[in-house]
Amino acid sequence: MTLLSLQRSTAAKTLWNSRTRVFSSKSAGLSVDVEHFTAGWNNAGGDNAAANGKCSVQTFNKISPSGLSRFPESYYKVEAAESASGPANVLLLRSHKLQESEVDVTVRAIARCGAGTNNIPVARMTQLGIPVFNTPGANANAVKELILCGMLLGSRRIVDGVNHMKSLGEKGLARERVEKDKAMFGGREIHGKTLAVVGLGHIGSLTARDATALGMKVTGYDPGLSVMSALKLPRDMELKDSIASAVANADYISINIPYIKKSPQEGGTHGIIGKEVISHFKKDAVLLNFARGELVDSHAMKAFLDAGDGRYVCDFPDDELWNHPNAILLPHLGASTYEAEDEAASMAADTLRDYIEHGEIRNSVNFPTTALEERHDQVVRVTVVNENLPGVLAKITDVCAKAGMNIAQQINQSKGDIAYNVIDLNASNKPMDLKDFQRDMTMIEGVLSTRIIFGAPGVGFARNVNGQYVV
Repeated sequence: MTLLSLQRSTAAKTLWNSRTRVFSSKSAGLSVDVEHFTAGWNNAGGDNAAANGKCSVQTFNKISPSGLSRFPESYYKVEAAESASGPANVLLLRSHKLQESEVDVTVRAIARCGAGTNNIPVARMTQLGIPVFNTPGANANAVKELILCGMLLGSRRIVDGVNHMKSLGEKGLARERVEKDKAMFGGREIHGKTLAVVGLGHIGSLTARDATALGMKVTGYDPGLSVMSALKLPRDMELKDSIASAVANADYISINIPYIKKSPQEGGTHGIIGKEVISHFKKDAVLLNFARGELVDSHAMKAFLDAGDGRYVCDFPDDELWNHPNAILLPHLGASTYEAEDEAASMAADTLRDYIEHGEIRNSVNFPTTALEERHDQVVRVTVVNENLPGVLAKITDVCAKAGMNIAQQINQSKGDIAYNVIDLNASNKPMDLKDFQRDMTMIEGVLSTRIIFGAPGVGFARNVNGQYVV
């Protein structure tokens, strides 16, 4: 059952109450009881991974086995979503365009093996209290290498030369014409030329570094340059105060910025490389776009290519430029290396495990970063996801006090409309019955979900869906 369908169901409450079970976990001499049952639209039989004590990880797309192997089989069950035996606790995907109908009420987290999350309804997941994770930097080296390749493709008419040799080969003329025709495909070297890098994150900083090693001069622009990325930049790189000034004297321009579906005037990046920016290009500049196709205004780019000897190299489709003689459009190959796929899947798996097993949040696009110390064996961790509203934190603390809980540590972080709380409770050797405590915590107005993190990963999860307690 999806959250959407549950919100619309008048009979849902009876279903949930009739199928609730008590999960007892024992560790380090402690016994902790919580209500736990993983229900969903395809769970009529009740025989699923989570009910048997395993956290269900369901995948869309083909995910690298190297990454999936990081989920211990003793605690996790990994299977393809299309053939899953029960509802999911965690979703893992690459390019699949996720629909809300595919997000079961049991889903705790979603991770994408890649940096962009345009294929996930992040805003809606935030409303539902579900963290969305990505893997920034995992494919950086692969994309950087393709950018360097793109510079060469845009300099030497290599693609045209390959196609010409194939045509000659079909006619049996390749050996005869190989020397005579080489003048048709002359070009220039990249050594000593200027590269402008727009966006100096993981990919941009690596590109700048390696371009310098190839003997290029490098300029760059990034209004949000982080300290970590700045430390990776070449010492003699010149930073500019705008995109226009960065590209003004560049022979090559690499754009490495995220796509935000709003105009630049509205704070977005749709068509940010448009007529105004392109007017600052040199007539023979080569634009390298291995970020997102929508960053470039196709009409303005076509006018630029028609007017001079410039080039456009991109790994996204473009209906207007696909057959232009000065455009080289590739399949979306940026992260398509074995190494990048292994790294992205491994990073996603580790990030998900940190969240499920410890409550830690890193590399989330919609939840606040929350770094946590390793908890003691005598500590039961409670996490609370709530709307970022005044007074909710006080009510959370009040529930702990009324239950007689001794708080060892409490952390509150927020990001936009979401707040995330981590509460470590000191436990005695006496059995702890947290069923009523979790219900009271979850039913606080503004709370979206709670978790009791203790014992088997993924258990002790509850939601507040329109005032209805769902476990």
